Amino acid sequence: MRWIRRNVVVVAGLLTLAYMILPNLVVMVFSFNKPKGRFNYAWQTFSLDAWKDPCGVADLCGALTLSFQIAVWATIGATVLGTMIAFALVRYRFRARGAINSLIFLPMAMPEVVMAASLLTLFLNMGAELGFWTVLIAHIMFCLSFVVTAVKARVMSMDPKLEEAARDLYAGPVQTFVRVTLPIAAPGIAAGALLAFALSFDDFIITNFNAGSSVTFPMFVWGSAQRGTPVQINVIGTAMFAVAVLMVIGGQLISNRRKKVATP
Repeated sequence: MRWIRRNVVVVAGLLTLAYMILPNLVVMVFSFNKPKGRFNYAWQTFSLDAWKDPCGVADLCGALTLSFQIAVWATIGATVLGTMIAFALVRYRFRARGAINSLIFLPMAMPEVVMAASLLTLFLNMGAELGFWTVLIAHIMFCLSFVVTAVKARVMSMDPKLEEAARDLYAGPVQTFVRVTLPIAAPGIAAGALLAFALSFDDFIITNFNAGSSVTFPMFVWGSAQRGTPVQINVIGTAMFAVAVLMVIGGQLISNRRKKVATP
């Protein structure tokens, strides 16, 4: 009991981590399965066939490519706009600033199905053709709030004396922003961008309402689940999980190395 009391936080953290990772491990294991029939829900035989031909299912890689394209452009758009909005909200005083601060959180608090239906109504009233561009606009809209929140938190913690010191050393506004402000705000911007990419790539509800005839990867997975789940979906999911883990580990290693270099 004493050991448990001393390590209760560690034990709780490990249990939570196991709970979060367990579904990913199941997906990983079943990516090496060779099912009998249409559904990949029961283990049969170990096989590397799906890994050798991840695009062996019709339209899977096309849907994956479309999701990647939308996620990249949505991340760029939301990151640029969100960064500017965050700096404006923190650094400047203007009318309706408080109201805008409150409205920024609406897309995060609002149910996705409500936003999806609202956007669909807007696009139809405008006569817009549903497809790539309507999905991209919708994704930028709901990713914007997350980017603003992440960047705003970073900007609020910045020491304005560093920028004042740069100006005292005759640095112009652009030079101060590029060499001082932007590097300090970079972690918040990067966090917002990564969050926007993950949310955009993973979104189903808003995309399903506004995609028209376009099919993204989440929509493909949902449609496949109705008639049979190919093993290649598990392969793609495992590869994405592995890339995410490697990025986190790489970022942590770089951060630790910088701390060691900075420590005298």
